[in-house]
Amino acid sequence: MNGLESGLPLRVIVASHNPVKMEAVRSGFQRMFPPSEIEVQAVNVPSGVSPQPMSDAETLQGALNRARSAKQAVPQADFWAGIEGGIEQYKGTLSAFAWVVILSADRCGKARSATFDLPPALAEMIRQGVELGEADDRLFGRQNSKQQNGAVGLLTGDVIDRARYYEQAVVLALIPFKNPHLYPPGGEWG
Repeated sequence: MNGLESGLPLRVIVASHNPVKMEAVRSGFQRMFPPSEIEVQAVNVPSGVSPQPMSDAETLQGALNRARSAKQAVPQADFWAGIEGGIEQYKGTLSAFAWVVILSADRCGKARSATFDLPPALAEMIRQGVELGEADDRLFGRQNSKQQNGAVGLLTGDVIDRARYYEQAVVLALIPFKNPHLYPPGGEWG
């Protein structure tokens, strides 16, 4: 019996110490399962993909690897969440997005964030092998922006910051857990 069924606090393990990812997961769970108490814990696990995933498939694999590794590292929890940001080229432009994978003992939920095109100056740095967070810092004269507002926050003037950007994908990845009668146990990777 998990926290949803017992009324106990939900214990969620986030496969990252990045405060932006932790906030997105906490907020997404709170929105989907009010008034549940949410306990979020970070665990540092590898993504198993390149530092800057450059395809949809590699990004999804990174999120899944993170969630699975978190589940192995801290098996006593209700949920495990992996978030991986990625980039994909489409007709000469580079677009940024993220995948979220959430696992429970018997289900898997996944969702992709919205996608936005990167400006040519960022795209050029990424094509030269620079990770998006580092490219953001160079272009905007910042430090550690990926643990703050990220590219999406910098480019939108914080109309959408990185935590809110990921939060929607977290909410969408939680659909199978909100509607377990519609999603049989197991799922694609459960």
